[in-house]
Amino acid sequence: MTKYEKIQQELVESPKTWLITGVAGFIGSNLLEKLLKLDQTVIGLDNFATGYRHNLDEVKGLVSEAQWSRFTFIEGDIRESKICRTAVEGIDHVLHQAALGSVPRSIADPITTNAVNISGFLNILDAAKEEGVKSFTYAASSSTYGDHPVLPKVEENIGSPLSPYAVTKYVNEIYADVYNRVYNFKATGLRYFNVFGKRQSANGAYAAVIPTWTQAMINDKNVFINGDGETSRDFCFIENTVQMNLLAATTDEEAKGEIYNVALGDRTSLNELFHAIKDALSVNGINYRREPIYQAFREGDVRHSQADISKSIKNLGYSPQFKIREGIEKSMPWYAHDLK
Repeated sequence: MTKYEKIQQELVESPKTWLITGVAGFIGSNLLEKLLKLDQTVIGLDNFATGYRHNLDEVKGLVSEAQWSRFTFIEGDIRESKICRTAVEGIDHVLHQAALGSVPRSIADPITTNAVNISGFLNILDAAKEEGVKSFTYAASSSTYGDHPVLPKVEENIGSPLSPYAVTKYVNEIYADVYNRVYNFKATGLRYFNVFGKRQSANGAYAAVIPTWTQAMINDKNVFINGDGETSRDFCFIENTVQMNLLAATTDEEAKGEIYNVALGDRTSLNELFHAIKDALSVNGINYRREPIYQAFREGDVRHSQADISKSIKNLGYSPQFKIREGIEKSMPWYAHDLK
């Protein structure tokens, strides 16, 4: 039995109460689905800035009526400290996912990104500290590595931030460290590397690359690649990310308060990604015959990204179950149905 399997069994036998911020978003709704299927009690907080009600509706249709009855939704903004204090009441574990993601969005509007990602983070962190929750796990970001050139990325070695978004996620880590030192309150940061999977939106200017390209291919539209296509990323399937959240939240005290990479520990170029999506669509009866169109490299992006996941494996028992092609194949039925 893996560490993750053991944790799931223990949660079913001894249910806890969880708070998920950003619960209507991509990662938040997948965490909600997993926890409800484990018969946990979940409080969800979201203001629908980037999340969607239909994500919650979809989760409702995937769990039993009894499981759904264990979910309570609070519509609110983490920038309001009173709402954060209300949301953490009686909570065992906090999974803080709420944020304004996207490097381009932060470049276009650094003020709002700062308000949500830093002030909002501090509100929920402080409320959790005052409530005395058992664990606080938050979404950090691989963007924190900035211009540090060495691959793979090791948690202790970071460079200078390349975008306002990267600054905000780095400040989260600094605040978490200070709360550990000053208040003895441990917050565990998960540096996400290009998470993808079902319920990831393809809408809007700041949509992630996999759903955006998949939607374009489904609808026989052009796919645009920034740069020459040799830019590479460590793409991480959503179910690997859910695993890391549960492992981090329930880990022993000595492993809390750290930063962990959440990734596969591999690199995939954008050209390789294009063909992986094309192949998976073909299996699902959608044959895309256009060639990609190459355009300018995107401002604020790094050229290559790959994680070292040895710390996550050693300290938390992380065991990523899905490689990128497996994740894309597993996601494709949802994409083909929902991204038309």
